[in-house]
Amino acid sequence: MKVVVLSFAHVHAAAYLTLLRDLPGVEVIGSDPDTALAAPGETRGRAFAEGHGVRYAETYEEAFAWGPDAVIVCSENARHRPLVELAAAHRVDVLCEKPLATTVADGEAMVAACRAAGVRLAVAFPVRFSPAYAAVKRAVAAGDTGRVLTVSGANNGHMPTRARRWFADPELAGGGALMDHTVHIADLLDDLFAARAVEVYAQTNNLLYEGEVTAETSGLVTVVYDNDTVATIDCSWSHPRSHPAWGGLEMTLVGEHATLEMDAFDQKVHGHSERHGRALELPFGVDLDAAMLRAFLYGPGPDGMAVADGEGGLRTLRIVAAAYASARTGAPVAVAGT
Repeated sequence: MKVVVLSFAHVHAAAYLTLLRDLPGVEVIGSDPDTALAAPGETRGRAFAEGHGVRYAETYEEAFAWGPDAVIVCSENARHRPLVELAAAHRVDVLCEKPLATTVADGEAMVAACRAAGVRLAVAFPVRFSPAYAAVKRAVAAGDTGRVLTVSGANNGHMPTRARRWFADPELAGGGALMDHTVHIADLLDDLFAARAVEVYAQTNNLLYEGEVTAETSGLVTVVYDNDTVATIDCSWSHPRSHPAWGGLEMTLVGEHATLEMDAFDQKVHGHSERHGRALELPFGVDLDAAMLRAFLYGPGPDGMAVADGEGGLRTLRIVAAAYASARTGAPVAVAGT
């Protein structure tokens, strides 16, 4: 199977290249011709590919001429649409980094292009492959919780500009922390419920890292679903630079009969390094990116979890769009398309 990683702008490009390189039966190449957008000191292009032991195509046209079976789009958020449409034009299945796009109009065009071309459009939401989430999903499906009344979720992390500065560029990223982190929990709830989001209320600020970036660095989003479940999502870049982990995702579901708590990334050994004078976290367990890539390339695994499709990615994008509108107006906003 031939797979191309299109653009190295996203921080996850490195993991995808490495995982695909080491996956039996898979050939991978990378292509990242749009390096002019890279900030000073950021490694992109051929040097990045060679650093990960992967062959390189100088242009996207050369990459598609190789005849890939699938592509993974890892560009800046605002540049997802042209690459997804390019994949659709070549009749190649595509996994697009999250969020699907920076505008609902772009997301709708991407879904339509892939549908018309008869190719799969998937969105990179690896957290749904967490064993912790699988346990929550089983419990809800079995009726152990009864009706889910409320959900409280937090997807916090470092401000990602240390790795790629475009994450805090509203033009390239589509926003800041709200755009970056709301979608993971919104995707879990999209998978968990048959319900759809109908209204969103959100507040944001950039008191964290004030003066360093113009994009919002903190946010709290409240989502009302048509089954009367109310969810809150803390989407802030609130981990200090000294924190040993890049980020995390936690969620609490309160049901009529039980309360469930999950931590998607706490398969770790925690400790302290006397040599380095700081806390350490050593992860173990499931590699969520690897599980997601296998599901994209080969289909659902033993637990039946599939990658999020373009329609699901579009639903989460509509929640984000409503959240930004609410933050601007200070009032609840209806979710379009529901």
